[in-house]
Amino acid sequence: MLAVVGTVPNPEFPMVAGIATLENGDICIQGRRVTVKRGTPALLAAAIKMGEALSQEEPFGYLIGDIGSGDGSQKLYQYLVKDLKQKNFHTLVFHYLQPHIGWHSRIQSVIEKLTPKPNLVADAGFMYVAKMSGRSSAYDLFTPDMGELAFLADELAPHPFYTRGFLLHEENRAPDLIARAYQHGNAARYLLVKGRKDYFADRNGVQAIIDHPMEEAMEAIGGTGDTLTGIVAALISSGMELRQAAIVAARVNRLAGSYAQPSPGTQVSEIIPHLPKALEEILKGRRELIQ
Repeated sequence: MLAVVGTVPNPEFPMVAGIATLENGDICIQGRRVTVKRGTPALLAAAIKMGEALSQEEPFGYLIGDIGSGDGSQKLYQYLVKDLKQKNFHTLVFHYLQPHIGWHSRIQSVIEKLTPKPNLVADAGFMYVAKMSGRSSAYDLFTPDMGELAFLADELAPHPFYTRGFLLHEENRAPDLIARAYQHGNAARYLLVKGRKDYFADRNGVQAIIDHPMEEAMEAIGGTGDTLTGIVAALISSGMELRQAAIVAARVNRLAGSYAQPSPGTQVSEIIPHLPKALEEILKGRRELIQ
């Protein structure tokens, strides 16, 4: 089973932990609803739609409200330290959480004792805390955008706010930043870098570049990076090999965006329904190539 851990920008949203469903555009967990706009709800919605297409069970979601104070994140950290000991997830995704090195270390201690150990995916705040605590190599996949990659590549930055400016420039520097992140031990086993071009990489460098189809309007749509993380997580959870899952996910995300005929005003919730069709098309193309 896939599990997703994250927050929603609503301080009144209580902590919930349970099977996540998608109903009329809302993520529903334990009777609580949150609208899919971007962030962890968008990640969960993408994972749910992919699960439907793959005939997989719905993901397990851990959510709590947090608008940046860290109070909600701390409660969720505390809950996870106890609850993960009782679970057996195939793939575990950590998303928007306030970075806290102490809690991260405690969660990692729990995960290391799990048998079998889940595939670990991190994005956003949890990717930050993995790097800040020196534990990036414990993860199987990071899914940074270019700004987040710059932080991973900056061995001197203790926090994303202090990433050196010279790292935050042209996207064509992605291969150099990827190499630098691995050189300093700040990358997971694999990286899927999200942007105008998507890069799949490991410590040997860029292994694949996915840049088709290219929809200019997608760059202005918030949440498409979140959906990519949800897509790849669902594919990994289905049993697909991680390298293959990352490349397929990048292609599916782009094709679904193209099917939505996006404009700068398009919402990510308008793209997510196209994911099953895009997956079918991508997998059909792969089957035809090997026949």
